[in-house]
Amino acid sequence: MTRALDREIISTTQQKIANMAREAPSMVLLTLAHHIDLMWLEEAYRRTRKDGAVGVDGVTAEAYEERLHENLSDLLERFKSGRYRAPPVRRVHIPKDGTKKTRPIGIPTLEDKILQRAVLMVLEPAYEQDFLDCSYGFRPGRSAHQALEALWKGLMAIGGGWVIDLDIQDFFGSMERTHLNAFLDQRVRDGVIRRVLGKWMHAGVMEDGAISYPERGSPQGGVISPLASNVYLHHVLDTWFEHEVKPRLRGRAFLVRFAEDATLAFEREDDARRVLEVLPKRLERFGLTLHPDKTRLVDFRSPSRADKEPRSQPERSFDLLGFTHYWGRSRKGRWVVQRKTAKTRFSRALRQIGHWCRRNRHRPVAEQQQALSRKLRGHDAYYGITGNARALARFRHEVRRLWRKWLNRRSRATRLNWAAFARLVQHYPLPPARVVHSIYAT
Repeated sequence: MTRALDREIISTTQQKIANMAREAPSMVLLTLAHHIDLMWLEEAYRRTRKDGAVGVDGVTAEAYEERLHENLSDLLERFKSGRYRAPPVRRVHIPKDGTKKTRPIGIPTLEDKILQRAVLMVLEPAYEQDFLDCSYGFRPGRSAHQALEALWKGLMAIGGGWVIDLDIQDFFGSMERTHLNAFLDQRVRDGVIRRVLGKWMHAGVMEDGAISYPERGSPQGGVISPLASNVYLHHVLDTWFEHEVKPRLRGRAFLVRFAEDATLAFEREDDARRVLEVLPKRLERFGLTLHPDKTRLVDFRSPSRADKEPRSQPERSFDLLGFTHYWGRSRKGRWVVQRKTAKTRFSRALRQIGHWCRRNRHRPVAEQQQALSRKLRGHDAYYGITGNARALARFRHEVRRLWRKWLNRRSRATRLNWAAFARLVQHYPLPPARVVHSIYAT
């Protein structure tokens, strides 16, 4: 009962911050840190993931929880007095989609995650009043599927048009902190909050036992990093496009952004080419660079409007948020924008299934069937969108093939041909493909 009351108090406080920020868009907030008390930190701890990898101090959630009240009280005192020292984040590298390349991820300490969550809880209500509708990534009540829906509706409205498939090279490692501080100054100047934000930006990175202190960028993996990236691109890209670019265009245009991934669509080719020409200069002003190979202009006009010259699908399609967007015929024969699972995501998901089947091939068949069913339902929860049924069905087929392959390697004595495997699947069926996100649902 007490915990529910605490959450209600925190929710009410957040609503007050949101109302104040919404009613005074140009007001600078000078006092926010006083909202963060022991109750606030306890709620931040509850919202913090407990099963993640440990940071540089090696402290686990189990160990921290043994003296939770004392630890949070001490954290609060250090935060308010300025004695809090942000430890370096532990850097690991994870593979990128469909390539041998990796991308760095920072792992903060548990205490860092708790305090970052607490600060996020007080900053988010204010910035949510400033962010534009075109931004979807890492915002409460917004999702990748909402971004995909907005993109689909926008493309259908302008008949596809011309698309700038935008890719910012090493965005998190390129943000200039002087610009970020200037952007933050426009809304939040609470001394305690800004001091701890600065400490997180300058905390350093530990990799292979060595600590480095990059002069630019924000460590990926921290709870506060997505908000910092949204603040940065809100000023660099979103408001610039909405207030400076669109009024100068001759045709319709719109932007959809999910974190650092963005797509700009234009009704007219000349508008798209003019923006593509000035876009590198705009980003360079703030320390950012367009990826020279991944950023491209796509003629995405509906085939009914486009030139009659034959073009390959890669030339007239683009990827965003794990989906390839292309034109296809509807059941009624009309040209519509369709989406299918991107090749890199499809291959990555299959590799993960294959690795799991290999590691768990000696488990009971019923146990394997339950685990694979959960994985397939999870796959559908993201990729199960209208028009993607063929890719979902093909994914099922490939999963069954992998399952049979590794069941056959359980023993040399027993071999499953396809007929025998079909009988096994009748007893241990995998769930059928399911469209979870329909464009026709209200």
